Amino acid sequence: MFTGIVESLGEVKSITADQNNVHITIASDISHELKIDQSVAHNGVCLTVVQVAGNTHTVTAIRETLNKTDLNAWHTGTKVNLERCMIAGGRFDGHIVQGHVDCTAVCTGRADEGGSWRFSFEYSGSGVTVEKGSITVNGCSLTVVDSKDNGFSVAIIPYTMEHTVFGQLQAGDSVNLEFDIVGKYIQRLLQQQKG
Repeated sequence: MFTGIVESLGEVKSITADQNNVHITIASDISHELKIDQSVAHNGVCLTVVQVAGNTHTVTAIRETLNKTDLNAWHTGTKVNLERCMIAGGRFDGHIVQGHVDCTAVCTGRADEGGSWRFSFEYSGSGVTVEKGSITVNGCSLTVVDSKDNGFSVAIIPYTMEHTVFGQLQAGDSVNLEFDIVGKYIQRLLQQQKG
């Protein structure tokens, strides 16, 4: 389990195809601390570390992961938000994040609001957001500012712009979304009551 508080910004160094899988090597300032078989969120995608070498680590993504996330758009030089799994008994600074991406979304706008930035997103699918509720965008735990059917916006502070992939995110870019787990369970229960 994760909390959506990004620890480090990594950079993709290589991507190697292996049948239907890809092996992705990433350099970061936490890579040397990782262990083989450890779960790490990469832009919100929980991936298992399969190799550690100096300041790089390698993870493997299977076809299912590639189909449901934006990993297919990654290339050498892509910046990636990284978060290790939560330590039992640690502070819970974000919200419950599983590292299981529900869908991708497209950034439809980036607006400078004089000290903060507003990013807008649109997605297809059955995910639900609520104003002032939680959403995970590329692994970042964020608060929804505006909520509408298949869309929402978030406000980003300068620290987040500097220390996460939001600093490079532009309109038209794809991102990974994980909707709030409590909201997903409520939505499922309501659907079962109707059906």
